[in-house]
Amino acid sequence: MNIIEIIEKKRDKKELSTEEIYYFVANLTNGKIPDYQISSLLMAICINSLSERETFDLSYAMTYSGDVLDWEKVGIKVTDKHSTGGVADTTTLVLAPLVTACSLPVVKLSGRGLGHTGGTIDKLESIPGFKVDISIEKAAELVKKNGMVIMSQTADLAPADKKMYYLRDV
Repeated sequence: MNIIEIIEKKRDKKELSTEEIYYFVANLTNGKIPDYQISSLLMAICINSLSERETFDLSYAMTYSGDVLDWEKVGIKVTDKHSTGGVADTTTLVLAPLVTACSLPVVKLSGRGLGHTGGTIDKLESIPGFKVDISIEKAAELVKKNGMVIMSQTADLAPADKKMYYLRDV
């Protein structure tokens, strides 16, 4: 199996196997696939879409590309809000506190700016004393105390996702 064949297959509107998707994510994560080939496959995916199974496989592989948060192990059941980003932070900074006010704990991993605007993390870091680069233990403490936490991604959480976001920004 090699990345060129996987790129060609998706370019030609064929469905990728679970093994091909896992190969892509594993080798993207460990640095064995150059950025231009990652970008080529992502462009082919963008143009030709993914099937429901391919979407599940890619999401699963990305989730397990590094450490995974298991909040139940620390005694917390949490909700999450996720998006691919946008302009103006019109959702996270409003929705997370609203959901928390309804007695549903929220853990939100947010990102840096993409494109012409600052991301949620960039905006929160502009507040003196606001810390976004925190440990999982500190996040659990804050959720137990306040009902929510908005934090930045760590180096070990979903590194495949972090790499893809980086390439989207470039």
